Amino acid sequence: MDYRKCASEILTEIGGKENLVSAAHCATRLRLVIADNAKASKERLEEIDGVRGVFEAAGQLQIIIGTGTVNKVYDEFIDLAGVAAASKDDVKQAAAAKQPMWKRAIKTVGDVFVPILPAIVASGLLMGIVEALGKIESLHFEGTAWYQFLDMMSATAFAFLPVIVAISAAKVFGANIYLGAVLGLMMVHPSLLNGWNVGSEDAIMSMFGTTSIPTWNLFGNIKVGGYVLGSISRHGYQGHVIPIVIAVWVLAKIEKWLHKKVPEMLDLFVVPITSIFLTSLVTFMAIGPVFSLLENYVLDGAKFLITNPFGAIVIGALYPVTVVMGLHHMYNGIESGMLAQAGGFNTWMPVATAANFAQAGSSLAVGIKSKNAKTKSVAIPAALSASLGITEPAIFGINLRYMKPFVCAMIGAAVGGGFAAFAGLKATAYGVTGFPGFLIITNIPLYALLLLISGGVAFILTLILWTEEKKDEPKKEPVKKEETKKVEEVVKAETDADTVYAPCNGEVIPLDQVPDETFASGALGNGCGIVPAEGVVKAPFNGTVTMVFDTGHAIGLMSDDGIELLIHVGINTVELGGNHYEKLVADGDKVAVGTPLLKFDMEAIKAAGYDITTPVIVTNTDDFKAVGAPEVGKKAAGSALYKVTR
Repeated sequence: MDYRKCASEILTEIGGKENLVSAAHCATRLRLVIADNAKASKERLEEIDGVRGVFEAAGQLQIIIGTGTVNKVYDEFIDLAGVAAASKDDVKQAAAAKQPMWKRAIKTVGDVFVPILPAIVASGLLMGIVEALGKIESLHFEGTAWYQFLDMMSATAFAFLPVIVAISAAKVFGANIYLGAVLGLMMVHPSLLNGWNVGSEDAIMSMFGTTSIPTWNLFGNIKVGGYVLGSISRHGYQGHVIPIVIAVWVLAKIEKWLHKKVPEMLDLFVVPITSIFLTSLVTFMAIGPVFSLLENYVLDGAKFLITNPFGAIVIGALYPVTVVMGLHHMYNGIESGMLAQAGGFNTWMPVATAANFAQAGSSLAVGIKSKNAKTKSVAIPAALSASLGITEPAIFGINLRYMKPFVCAMIGAAVGGGFAAFAGLKATAYGVTGFPGFLIITNIPLYALLLLISGGVAFILTLILWTEEKKDEPKKEPVKKEETKKVEEVVKAETDADTVYAPCNGEVIPLDQVPDETFASGALGNGCGIVPAEGVVKAPFNGTVTMVFDTGHAIGLMSDDGIELLIHVGINTVELGGNHYEKLVADGDKVAVGTPLLKFDMEAIKAAGYDITTPVIVTNTDDFKAVGAPEVGKKAAGSALYKVTR
């Protein structure tokens, strides 16, 4: 094909280089971010010679070209567009920047609070254990040295939560993390009245010798209306997390601006002190007072909703909808705010657990009721995952797909949420739901009842209301006895030349079950998917390596008999940049069935949040009459996967 012509036509149909924001590519497709999607014509893009399909995902326009070709088209594309080659991270950031402001704000909240989960969970678990042991009178544990030591350990993360949040926020906003930490420490400095004691006259009297909190009036007594200009109340911000997030955002803006304006030889001396000085003034004069008040309103509203059975019913029902919309990360900010308050507990977690466990109940019911082996193999593990707090497999893989189970789960979540509020359930940390929630909940028996109610209601309703649609199976014509020998001979003769063998041990699934629109649609060719059981990919036939992608996540092969094959280990794993992959062959290498091609760390890839389902695709499908359907189920590497018919 004419790569430059293809690239030129693509550039024209997306609205020209003026409409292009960023461009990158993976093993099979161009990944573009364009300024105005209305200027791009998907219909005309799909008509371009060499383009196999077009779709939008995560703010990117993805144009399917094919393995071994996409990189050549991409080189011509960036040359014509006059732009620099971008990494996949650059494209993701550019795509995120195009999202509406409210979506970016919610994503930012998640980016700040999700990374600090280990500290919160560890402290919350320890706090729950210490509190439980202290309540056992026969142990006489409360008041002992061990109790006091462990109590100090468990409280540290919450006492200095603004500092932890400041460091995480500095990473997200691009500020110097040490300046961010200093700003967080200022807000909980011991020379300020502890933020939890602002309403205590005894605490104020003990610290200042007066019943009112004194102020620092930095500019004298200049008044603007009733406000003294430059007045700073001498209290800290323990119990608050939103003010420090806003303050670090301001710090990042000031610091970046100064880096651009200050000469390099003075940068080290001028930028840090100016950034922290200006941000501190703005924080203690305006950001702290204003946003701590707003945070209190938000937390009071959230508490009112979820401690009120009727409000909790509504929140429980809507919670899975917010997961589908990707908005659930905003709850981390609410939960951390609850925990940061003096003697604070997380009352949101039980309602979230009700929603998550209801998804588990519905998915389990589908797995039990379904007659389809594939549906069972997905639904039951997804139910287990949801019971541990990871609901995406159950929601997107089963419940939302069939819809009725999703609605049943919403009902179960609503009932469970109402019970959680009525029972007054609360937790000592956030980020943990389902069965692991037993470690941080304050009332274990009632929590067990919550799981039974939310999961049970969803399970029973799904069993009653959901019915699996039966697919009409084509009738199979019986093979005549006199033809049997002839058929067997044909199959045997074709086995060596036209068979693709399994490249790894694992579970074979139909192509349309691969969790990627491009592969599942067959746009790149027919084949199947394999969920690997080991981290080694081996040659599926005798042939030649045509392409090993730079990142090692995908490999192209050509059999000695003309079958072009793409093995793509994982979904969207190009974003890993080659981490967790080891290439064992190079372009042009000759291989035989069973030759190791590459190694990969399955657990590390899954821990990074990527699906390891591996498409095995015949990319020159059009050269054959048919690519046979694979036999689904467990397969050993080297066993027959599917055949092509010439």
